[in-house]
Amino acid sequence: MSTPAAVVVSMLVGYLLGSIPVAVLVGRRRSVDLRAVGDRNPGYWNAKEQLGRRAAVPVFVGDALKGALAALVGSALGDAWWVGYLAAAAAMVGHAYPVFAGFRGGRSVLTFVGAVVVLSPVAALVAVGLCLVTWLLTRSFAWGARVGVFGFPLIQLVVDGPYRTAATGALMCIIGLRFALAGRSGPASAAQGAAPPG
Repeated sequence: MSTPAAVVVSMLVGYLLGSIPVAVLVGRRRSVDLRAVGDRNPGYWNAKEQLGRRAAVPVFVGDALKGALAALVGSALGDAWWVGYLAAAAAMVGHAYPVFAGFRGGRSVLTFVGAVVVLSPVAALVAVGLCLVTWLLTRSFAWGARVGVFGFPLIQLVVDGPYRTAATGALMCIIGLRFALAGRSGPASAAQGAAPPG
């Protein structure tokens, strides 16, 4: 497949994968619309708070899997390494603005995590280790997630070099933009804009 065709197909597949509203579907099975309760973010954290930790496990796995599958598709179809990143970006946009859920989605953190595990497995393994250690020390998954996510590019710079790290930075900008837009939607959202993964 030529590179332009690989880009188009990978991004389309990535967006459609990202658009699968895992949290909305899990909540619907329990007659809860996660977009209307808690911090109104249809992601893992709100699912855990509203439905319980066990019920939220499929959300955690599903949202991460969307990013991982998108990155795998892009990496398999494209000759250039950056095609996987474009597919991951499309999945993150799909998670944030899902066509299958009225374009009302989450903040793409776990979709990002799933993607970078595929795109940079060594750096991801180290970042996950940092996340777990921080979680154990602070008893806070939120802090563990922050340390893992924001420490990842520094680790990747050593492991993969500047170009892939810059591409990861671009993916992280999608998360930052999504958080910023969530904060502008109202006073309640602004107060909860710093909520952890979703």
